[in-house]
Amino acid sequence: MTSIGGAEMVDWNLAVATATRLVRPGPEVSRDEARAIVAELRRHAKSSEEHVRAFTRMVPAGDDGADTPVLVVDRAGWIRANVAGFRAVLKPLLEKMQERRGNVPGGAVLGAVGGKVTGVELGMLLSFLASRVLGQYETFAPATRDLPGSVTGGGRLLLVAPNIVHVERELEVDPHDFRLWVCLHEETHRTQFTAVPWLRDHIEGEIQSFLGETEVDPATLLERFREAAQSLTGNRPDDGEESGGRSIVELVQTPAQREILARLTAVMSLLEGHADYVMDGVGPDVVPSVAEIREKFQRRRASGAGRLDAALRKLLGLDAKLRQYRDGERFVRAVVDEVGMDGFNRVWTSPNTLPTKAEIAKPADWVARVHRKAES
Repeated sequence: MTSIGGAEMVDWNLAVATATRLVRPGPEVSRDEARAIVAELRRHAKSSEEHVRAFTRMVPAGDDGADTPVLVVDRAGWIRANVAGFRAVLKPLLEKMQERRGNVPGGAVLGAVGGKVTGVELGMLLSFLASRVLGQYETFAPATRDLPGSVTGGGRLLLVAPNIVHVERELEVDPHDFRLWVCLHEETHRTQFTAVPWLRDHIEGEIQSFLGETEVDPATLLERFREAAQSLTGNRPDDGEESGGRSIVELVQTPAQREILARLTAVMSLLEGHADYVMDGVGPDVVPSVAEIREKFQRRRASGAGRLDAALRKLLGLDAKLRQYRDGERFVRAVVDEVGMDGFNRVWTSPNTLPTKAEIAKPADWVARVHRKAES
């Protein structure tokens, strides 16, 4: 019973094992091809630093970012990195839930079983995502033996080589241009966090506030998931269209969590839209076929990989991620057109100058709030 009582709420090792077992194999490449691809991605990641900083006029303070590793990984490496990230971010919530579980009769046994189930479920989710992510700046990235992190507590940049090769072949675009184009997007994320020192702590604070509002009572959670399932299957006729358009993630939230999520959505829309704007802005000078790549990639984003893919994106709330790219890029473009790049960069002054979710949709309102108030 001691080993059962000490079981974690999520079996992280089982999550990794499940995901790596289920994830699809990557495209076929020879050993020499693989080495050349890895070397090229590392070169592009390095050259992207200068391009992004010159275009955005954002420069990391001091040596921030100098020790931020760039890791070219396969799908299994991406899975291990994300499990380590989840484990770090969710630790306060899981400790609270584990403490509550210990006060419930039979909670230790149920927790051990639940940890296995949750580990399998997380592994299945990660196996789905591991073949789709091209790159990722890991903001909360604990260093591991296989995956080094920043010495100063920053993040690390992951480039998922098999997925990049898969997409460039699928789109039939110039592979060298496409690899640089992807690196420009991910390097923009690294620049955002290394040039804006308060951004990481702000987002972490919002995430922990969101998790802190989570209902830890098992009966309450079960009831919320039951209601979510009924709404998604259309068995709650009184819900109307409001619930029908929401993901299972949204449906199990408290009102306080929805307010926090609105702020997080605005920030993520800004970060993703800014990265898209930068990769296209830098593109014409260094990526000759950028127009072709953008057109084909946008069509791929919009269509998804099929009916099952679209259903899973909807269920998990991943369709909201696609809207973040579109809405955020539109916001950045409108603001830069109105007040220039230096004027746009006021967005990084403090949490108070970040756009709200409403301002992402109406960039003129952000300009009026941040610029015209400051000038009056």
